[in-house]
Amino acid sequence: MLTFFSKIFVWWNQETLGTKLKTIFFGKFVGSDSSGNKYYESKAGKRWVIYSAEIDASKIPNEWYSWIHFINNRIENNHDLEKYDWQKPHQSNLTGTADAYHPNKNNEEVKKKYTTWKS
Repeated sequence: MLTFFSKIFVWWNQETLGTKLKTIFFGKFVGSDSSGNKYYESKAGKRWVIYSAEIDASKIPNEWYSWIHFINNRIENNHDLEKYDWQKPHQSNLTGTADAYHPNKNNEEVKKKYTTWKS
C-alpha cells in the first residue's frame, strides 16, 4: 500500500502516476543510455527522461545532455561520438556523498611550509 502512495505522490522516488500516464499516452521512446535512463519525446516537441534509479539531473551523460536541452536535435550515437582512452566514464555529481573530493580526506595533518614569527 505504501508503494502505491509513493508512486502517486512522491516524485523523487521514481516516476509518478501522472508521468507514467503521460509517457504511455503521449511519449515516443527515443532511446536509452548506458545507465538505463530512458528518453521520451512528445509530438509537441517536449522531451523528458525516466531515470533508472534515484532521480538526479547530473546522471544524464553528455550524449543525451545536448538532446534533452535542445542544443543538438540529433542523438549522438556511440559510433558518432568518439571516445578516447583517456576519457573517464560519466559519473553523477558526488557532492555530499562519501566519495566526494576533499583535499584532506584522510585527516592527515597538513604540514606547513613556513613558520610563524609570533609564538
